[in-house]
Amino acid sequence: MSNTTNYLEQYDAAADADKYPLVRGWMYSEPLPFFKELREKRPILVTPECTLLALFDDITDVLNMPKVFTVELYVAKMADYLMAHDDDALHTREKSIMMGLLNRDDLPQVRAMVANIGKEILDKANGRIEVVNDYCRMAPATLVQDYFGLTGADRKDLIEWSYWNQYNTFHNQSFDLLPEALAKSVSDHQKEVSDKLGKYIAGLILRRLPVAKVKQALSTLLTPLCLLKKLLGQSSETDKKLTDDIVSRMLRSTYPHAVDFDIKRLGVNAGGLLIGAIETTSQAVSQVIQFLLERPELLAKAVDAAKMDDPKAFDNIVWEALRFVPIAPYMFRKTASEYTVAKGTAHATTISPGTIVLTLTQSAMFDPKAFESPDEFIAERNWYHYFHFGFGSHECLGKYVGMVLIPEMVRQVLLRPGIKAAGSIDYKFGPFPEQYDLSWGK
Repeated sequence: MSNTTNYLEQYDAAADADKYPLVRGWMYSEPLPFFKELREKRPILVTPECTLLALFDDITDVLNMPKVFTVELYVAKMADYLMAHDDDALHTREKSIMMGLLNRDDLPQVRAMVANIGKEILDKANGRIEVVNDYCRMAPATLVQDYFGLTGADRKDLIEWSYWNQYNTFHNQSFDLLPEALAKSVSDHQKEVSDKLGKYIAGLILRRLPVAKVKQALSTLLTPLCLLKKLLGQSSETDKKLTDDIVSRMLRSTYPHAVDFDIKRLGVNAGGLLIGAIETTSQAVSQVIQFLLERPELLAKAVDAAKMDDPKAFDNIVWEALRFVPIAPYMFRKTASEYTVAKGTAHATTISPGTIVLTLTQSAMFDPKAFESPDEFIAERNWYHYFHFGFGSHECLGKYVGMVLIPEMVRQVLLRPGIKAAGSIDYKFGPFPEQYDLSWGK
């Protein structure tokens, strides 16, 4: 804290027009001490722009009520994608379908794919890389092609489509306080790339639909042979490898009319796979790498864990690091009906309809109620208390893919001998990492 007075004293003394800008600055420049003071002195902070919640229990309470605390602010940005729906039939139906197609049995093979993709990129870099664009964005873009099945597009286009959709939805809201010209520019870019993405998805479906149907027929014919081989104990490693991708699965599947998952809905959800995969992964991986490189003792432990056959210990280090440097300090919601948060406590607060609520999920991950010795780095935390993939009904659709993608990408970097950074991450005045130069070698 730079001043002698505490945060809330500065806040209370400020003019109304300056209150929220102060808060926003602290959330990004000094989040941990600011959030600690909120938890201890004012767990619910009502500002002229929005209301902030700082405690684990209050935040989980709110995020478990999607009809009361809604994602209405997503709607204008996401159109009719399932994540812009709150606890309705479309959201439940399409998320269930997509989670079934993203079969968790794929995860060992997906992790192997990520390891190969990462190793290939780093091998070609010859000991020096600008890791944000050439690795942290490029590796998930490659997985989007190889596993999700969004083929036939340049990876740089996939990256751009994800970037502007993420920027406009999650970093171009009224409470982000962007200058008017920048806010319009971000919105215009998102509209432009969304048009390109829509045309690409339509072409992808037209191009791949016949192939998918042929594969479905062949699969039906080959199934008895595969079953026979398994009964005879002759199944090979080849049988266990992924032989398709998610778009292929979508196109091969047939749903009754009553399920209401037609070719249009298929296309919307195929595009959703892309938008959620690249920029969020890039930010998480970049920030975790920097966090570890800046802490030599912790880095040594992480490198030792990276060399183990079982990735569990390494993954735990990554998730604990992400608690300190999450991709965002909060999730935002808009109140649809009046509700009293923390009813029966000294900080009970009634929130009116139309209020923007920032659930400070980073603060929740330092709440002693859920995290013992929260200021300490303890890798063996309770996974279920993290908010890395959201919480409640809007938890990330690709959560389980992310749970192997993010740590394996970090692992491949830390396996490089003598890995070091030339400086800090450069965000170039935007919300995402844009440049981070790394080098390695004996």
